[in-house]
Amino acid sequence: MSADLDIPAGLFRVIEELPLVDQHAHGASGHDLSRTAFEQLITESDRPVPEWMTQFDSQVGYAILRHCAPVLGLEPHVPPEAYLARRARLGADEVNRRLLGASGVGHYLIETGYRAEEILGTSGMAEVTGVPVDEVVRLETVAEQVAAAGVAAGGFAARFAEVLWERTRSARGLKTIVAYRHGLDFDPAPPEPAEVTEAAGRWLAAGGARLDDPVLLRHLIWTGLDRGLPLQFHIGYGDPDLDLRRSDPLLLRGLIELAEPAGVPMVLLHCYPYQRQAGYLAQAYPHVYFDAGLAVHYTGARSDAVVAECLEVAPFAKLLFSSDGWGPAELHHLGAVLWRRAMARVLGRFVADGDFSSEQAVRVVTMVGAGNARRVYGLEAAA
Repeated sequence: MSADLDIPAGLFRVIEELPLVDQHAHGASGHDLSRTAFEQLITESDRPVPEWMTQFDSQVGYAILRHCAPVLGLEPHVPPEAYLARRARLGADEVNRRLLGASGVGHYLIETGYRAEEILGTSGMAEVTGVPVDEVVRLETVAEQVAAAGVAAGGFAARFAEVLWERTRSARGLKTIVAYRHGLDFDPAPPEPAEVTEAAGRWLAAGGARLDDPVLLRHLIWTGLDRGLPLQFHIGYGDPDLDLRRSDPLLLRGLIELAEPAGVPMVLLHCYPYQRQAGYLAQAYPHVYFDAGLAVHYTGARSDAVVAECLEVAPFAKLLFSSDGWGPAELHHLGAVLWRRAMARVLGRFVADGDFSSEQAVRVVTMVGAGNARRVYGLEAAA
């Protein structure tokens, strides 16, 4: 973040030095990456990058060349070839150490349920960063592990609940990818036991692999809510496995209202292009929270606009920070750097226009960058 931004010095210093809580990320890659592999990991598309283009010609690609290159000892805006050559010379361990260290994150919540064998786990992230790292457990992955271990249809519900409790003894949160597996337009009511058994029978008879049955997905969500840990929902932007039309968080309103009496925090992740809808839900319901997540690094130079929209209607106590970094440590780093820059510019304008005092701007950034997540996930004891 450049010091020449037109913001009060005290606010700039707080934003620059604040130890962030990254409330939703995945592990960094622990091995070197070819150019093809690297470019495939800086897009949400699951299709090969066409040979006639480079993924560096994008907001996230230019942001890497602008903000990550100096951390690796290069000038800003170097060509992709120079950047990748420098990255290869340093090696994955040094790249991770530099980029994750320079992000200024003071605590990570790492979701471990997606291609975990390809990235660093919680202990690996703690070793390379030197900061506390806690786990977020993916519901669908636990269910698929239960099926792989062998279970009868009639015993699935009880066994899933048992294994979920075992897996989350030290976890700080849960996550569901129901948006990917079905869409958010599901029946919000908890399914009856007989429905669960029947659906489990169909799923297990088919091999018990990818879980996309809407009855079972509902059951996983309600079992997760019973577990009582904050429950994260993927919302909006993702790869083509997801139908973006069915990932609007307003589709969750029925579930949100049914779950409200339990008071379990429901955290909406990423949300782009539905960040305003997420802000409305966070304003309307006391147990709903949200972040901008991966939208920050994928919008790059336009991330100010996304962050500004997140600050429109939701109470500031309901907005959190995350990077959703997965794989290249550049994504973890950009999530933090671009979020700090966006908050500095947006809050700086508010202060310059007389709408916020400097003290109020400092309060907002410290809440959103760290304090809210510490409260929601009970991190104070671990701080």
